[in-house]
Amino acid sequence: MSNHLFIFNPPAAPNTWLGEGKIQLNMVEEELPFYTKWNIAQKDGDGKIECVQQIQVKGLSEMMHNQLLFFDLAPGNFSIELDNPSIGKVSGKGLVTDQLIAWEFRVPQIGFEGFETYEKQADDSYIMHAEYATTDQLRTVIRGKVWQEYASKK
Repeated sequence: MSNHLFIFNPPAAPNTWLGEGKIQLNMVEEELPFYTKWNIAQKDGDGKIECVQQIQVKGLSEMMHNQLLFFDLAPGNFSIELDNPSIGKVSGKGLVTDQLIAWEFRVPQIGFEGFETYEKQADDSYIMHAEYATTDQLRTVIRGKVWQEYASKK
């Protein structure tokens, strides 16, 4: 996990990542631009990493917030907890390879499932892809890129 600057190898100080891309909601025909900011805390004494993700979708006045907790970090895998105002708290599983960070949630009790992948690029940015679905037929597809704040964007 140490070859990933994103999430798993924050420097001594908390670490900020920025991102942008397009979000496609199945109820809306057009893709909507979005911007994101991740604030990633240092690993705590229990080996947990807390992150706050802010998402601003163009055309929506309200900023969305996700709280993520990465824990049970082991070579190649981890556990993740997502706390989101619309769905509450859900847990999932993740995997890490040299080039990829990915996680998925499957919570049949509330009809929520989805995944996110972050593929490492040569400049240490990440191409991301996510898809989420709920029982009320809402589907969301997100594609974008994240990079470390202060790092040059290529």
